[in-house]
Amino acid sequence: MEQAPWYLIDDVAQLDTPALVLYPDRVKHNIALLKSMIGDVSRLRPHVKTNKSREASRLLLEAGIRKFKCATIAEAEMLAMIGAPDVLLAYQPNEAKMHRLLALMKAYPDTHFSCLVDTITTATTLSELAVAAGLVVPVYIDLNVGMNRTGIAPGGAVLTLYSELDQLPGVRPVGLHAYDGHLRNSDLAIRTSECDAAFWPVQLLSETLTARGFAKPVIVIGGSPTFPIHAKRPDVECSPGTFIYWDKGYQTILPEQGFLPAALVVSRVISLPESSKICVDLGHKSIAPEGDLLSRVTFLNAPELKAVGQSEEHLVLEAGEGHSYKVGDVFYGIPNHVCPTVALYERGYTIENGLTTGEWLAVSRDRVITI
Repeated sequence: MEQAPWYLIDDVAQLDTPALVLYPDRVKHNIALLKSMIGDVSRLRPHVKTNKSREASRLLLEAGIRKFKCATIAEAEMLAMIGAPDVLLAYQPNEAKMHRLLALMKAYPDTHFSCLVDTITTATTLSELAVAAGLVVPVYIDLNVGMNRTGIAPGGAVLTLYSELDQLPGVRPVGLHAYDGHLRNSDLAIRTSECDAAFWPVQLLSETLTARGFAKPVIVIGGSPTFPIHAKRPDVECSPGTFIYWDKGYQTILPEQGFLPAALVVSRVISLPESSKICVDLGHKSIAPEGDLLSRVTFLNAPELKAVGQSEEHLVLEAGEGHSYKVGDVFYGIPNHVCPTVALYERGYTIENGLTTGEWLAVSRDRVITI
């Protein structure tokens, strides 16, 4: 007997669409694969921006992962709520976020919080607020290694800032942070060469700081594309995030990584607007509306369908003359970019053995949980 496709949901008639569905067995497979690729679990600091849920993050904790990275105060609080021991806010906080970060530190004293800075102005404000709160905030200098969005270029300015941070009360410099997400050549050899070139000045900074008498800086580096490369460096912490759910984009450009798609969007045909076209309930509000229209979603059970138009609630697809699709047909789509797609849903429904078994709330898609 032919085995049914892994993604099929036997009780899909009870599932309203559009819906985000999650496959916990595949999530666990991806976590196990991540650990096998690095060997030493203490060098993992996965980013939770992709999953945004307590349940998925707990699976990371249960796998022995103790360090985490996040982008928002809500994500940091979500991690603290489940008892994560070490949380890096990979963002330079403005003053409002500083107040919230310090409140988190007081509310969750068993979680070790830290954040990024790339300017003495920010660090000075943080220092003053931390002193007033009776706290010391560990900070990493954010380095710009080619993303050109935040951070400062590796060099003398970093050494100066590190020394200035060391003199400020209320903050404590502990390391360097660098995200090289622009390095995503599908040829691993080329990606490795580019990654090594971007990492070299970071390594040099670390060695220089150590030579000047500072404790050896912790280096937090990379994302999913460069994870297999940095995983081979014995003295860095790696912070991939997308691995937990994976998506079509990374599946295409990172063929050497064997993570499994573990999050899909389920949609239905809601109209037949023309003889060759169908319309499904997967608009801008239900799938990350970035990049080319043709690549935003790939339907596993209907890969030939081509998107020709999209609005807030609708996606129009070219199906060809004589197609057999009808209103009510169900499609299982893999997002091209899963992280912002997850952020569009307040919950993901878990699918186990073909059945809907529960839901994982994306609690940190909100900007505020309690703090």
